[in-house]
Amino acid sequence: MRKGNTSEPGEDGSRGLTGFGRYAGPATLILSSLADGAKHGYALTKDVESFSGVRLSPGTLYEALARLESQGLIEALDTDDRRRPYQLTAAGAGALKAHLDAQRRVAEVGLRRLAGNWGTA
Repeated sequence: MRKGNTSEPGEDGSRGLTGFGRYAGPATLILSSLADGAKHGYALTKDVESFSGVRLSPGTLYEALARLESQGLIEALDTDDRRRPYQLTAAGAGALKAHLDAQRRVAEVGLRRLAGNWGTA
């Protein structure tokens, strides 16, 4: 099985976020926020901004939410309120973990190389 192939699951059964292309950044931020519990759009935006310093525009947020929902990584909750809360699914938790583990490996390599060649880390 090739790494980066989104048609086949990884070792843990997840497909990760490799198929999201330029939306992997917003998807990672949204899934990370929802890992702490269900949130509606505005609460997601504020939470993401608080832990990452990134402010997602409404267009970026809602396009990423639609993609994540269509992939089964998040689900909308029923509500009587006009706000639509979303929650992480088990598949979303697995995809987020796989993606963050891969990003951790990349970060560790980069930091090790910086330390070895530039004396910084």
